[in-house]
Amino acid sequence: MSEVIVLNKKIHNFNKKISISGDKSLSIRWVLFSSIASGTSRAYNLLMSEDVLAAIDAVKKLGIKVDINKDYCEIHGKGINGYQIKDNLTIDAKNSGTLGRLILGLLVNSTQTIKIIGDKSLSKRDFRRVAEPLKKFGVKCKLNRNKGLPLTITGSNFLKPINYLENKGSAQCKSSIIFAALKTPGTTYIKAKKSRNHTELLCKHLNLPVHVQSKKKYDFIKVNKANKINSFNYKIPSDISSSAFFIVLTALSQKSKLIIKNVNINPSRTGVIIILKKMGVRITFKNKKIYKGEKIADIEVKSSNKLKSINCPTSLNSSAIDEFLVIFLVAAKAKGLSYFKDLAELNQKESPRLKWGAKILNMMGIKTELTNHSIKIYGNPNIKINKKIIIKNFLKDHRVFMTSTIAALSFGGEWHIHDKSSIDTSFPSFLKIINELQ
Repeated sequence: MSEVIVLNKKIHNFNKKISISGDKSLSIRWVLFSSIASGTSRAYNLLMSEDVLAAIDAVKKLGIKVDINKDYCEIHGKGINGYQIKDNLTIDAKNSGTLGRLILGLLVNSTQTIKIIGDKSLSKRDFRRVAEPLKKFGVKCKLNRNKGLPLTITGSNFLKPINYLENKGSAQCKSSIIFAALKTPGTTYIKAKKSRNHTELLCKHLNLPVHVQSKKKYDFIKVNKANKINSFNYKIPSDISSSAFFIVLTALSQKSKLIIKNVNINPSRTGVIIILKKMGVRITFKNKKIYKGEKIADIEVKSSNKLKSINCPTSLNSSAIDEFLVIFLVAAKAKGLSYFKDLAELNQKESPRLKWGAKILNMMGIKTELTNHSIKIYGNPNIKINKKIIIKNFLKDHRVFMTSTIAALSFGGEWHIHDKSSIDTSFPSFLKIINELQ
């Protein structure tokens, strides 16, 4: 099967209802929490992507039994200290930064040395930001010379609580420290810049000793050692990051309407919605409800005739960090100059995404001004593409592939987009849903 797709015509107008795969962040967290719970946990609508399957393989290597059925997945947890570690164990996080960082927090009391590896893209990402605070618990962490993967971790029977400042807005680092603190005697105090709070909400649902005091820019989190985690069932809501591609496709299409069912609209994830609405995209939440602490709704979006430029508030950065590439496409068609700043964190993702955002727009004929942490986009409401564009060598970053696909369907031209299998990381059914809309 070819790893290159060729798209050479814009999408027709559509009026559809679709369902998106389960939320990736929640899917991975369910796997990890269930692996240290006591008893059998079951998940429905678990995202069966490479990242989640890597998490399942990881807990299986730690001695946890997993049963994957047609409609659900079961994990048979052995308790908070139930991992069975074999000598010379290697865990492959593949492309998943969430798995690679979070699982380190679960290994802090495993006294055997465990090696964590990842693919080429993940191996380039910064693991110092989680290894350094874990060392303060009493853990040994040895990274490669580039401060990434592979790394080895050796836990301790004499863990001590820490005070931790997370000032990058990284939910992965914060969550890893929460996991470590749940295994550590005493009280760990965390001051964390605002970021996704799925871990904290699951801790609250599971009645774990995690207490959050929320302030404007930071959360103050107090974590005590947990003695037991009860098994739990979970119907994973749909992923808003995956939904964002179809929201933007609808906004950029002519006379189209789309309803996306049962999407996780956790406020720490809805920056993309706020930004797009500020830019004139017509989005409405319907059938809102609360499920195990998470806010869920159907998202209705309609084509937008007049898109506006934006000076994007930096306060929205962390809650839209995975969606900026596709947001940039809206800025490309908006009237005026859009400015996005303080986005250095984008270059810590699977690829240097800020650079790739500019590169894609430049290939489309859109003028940009790029720094290491910001981008100015000079929108063109009349943009039309009548040339060949080739997208390749992007470290198989799934969001680069999907953003390029949305650009091709929205603006025309002849696009040759490489590494089709990159979508298996987070959204294997992406192209199938695209075909349903055509």
